[in-house]
Amino acid sequence: MGEVIEKAYAKINLTLDVLFKRDDGYHEVEMIMTSLELADYLSFSKRDDKQILLSAEGGSIPVNEENLCYKAAFLLQQHFGVEYGVNIAINKQIPVAAGLAGGSSDAAATLRGLNTLWELKLSLGELEELGAQIGSDVPFCVRGNTALARGRGEVLELIAPMPSCFVVLAKPKFGFSTARVYDILNLNNIVHPDTTAMIAAIESQDVTQIGALLSNVLANYNKDEIVKIKQVMDASTTQGVLMSGSGPTMYALFSSENQATRLFNSLKGFCDDVYLTKTRMSGKEKSEVSS
Repeated sequence: MGEVIEKAYAKINLTLDVLFKRDDGYHEVEMIMTSLELADYLSFSKRDDKQILLSAEGGSIPVNEENLCYKAAFLLQQHFGVEYGVNIAINKQIPVAAGLAGGSSDAAATLRGLNTLWELKLSLGELEELGAQIGSDVPFCVRGNTALARGRGEVLELIAPMPSCFVVLAKPKFGFSTARVYDILNLNNIVHPDTTAMIAAIESQDVTQIGALLSNVLANYNKDEIVKIKQVMDASTTQGVLMSGSGPTMYALFSSENQATRLFNSLKGFCDDVYLTKTRMSGKEKSEVSS
């Protein structure tokens, strides 16, 4: 088989709720995530030895055993006794450490790509189960679309697709430690998202109502750069502004491409990492194979 090519799509959280801290040390979450058109590009080519070799361009990421793509490939090798190796080339378009699941989506793309390259014939459900061993967001990224996630994020229920709309993303120069964000969360002093109402708004394809219900209990707006981004976004749209995941990326929703473009241009004046993309419509991911 020739080269296999996969897209690894970014995600945003429409809601993110934390219910309690579990006995295993993780937090029980309930959140709605949806995929974006913004994506990394990964290519996979088979090796006759068992080496897993990574290369990357477009972002500062490790290309060793710490990379989630390496962990995904190694997991498949060990679990199924695969005698081949792989060259993995990663072209980063999703910002790193941004709350957009870039690393998790790359790992999910690796599971899908190697399932094709190594002819493992695993279902998406089986890939999701394997992905849960790598990271909490990986199962969602295997399938993408729009889903309600529970547990650590690995218990998934597909819901109606997110309506098509434009999304402007802005990532500050700094990052947040996810572990630290959870550590400082006060579970007794949070306003929980209305998950049921958000699902209904998505089913109604009502972008304005979706925007009104955006909610993330992990959102931290205490940094000057985030405050500035949020102020500019709030002044540019009435259809919703939120931080994704544990941050620090902020996003704004738009029905109008012209309005989204104006915000994009405004943010580019003071923020380096700004992206204009769209929500990704529902569809089964399929590997591309070149000869």
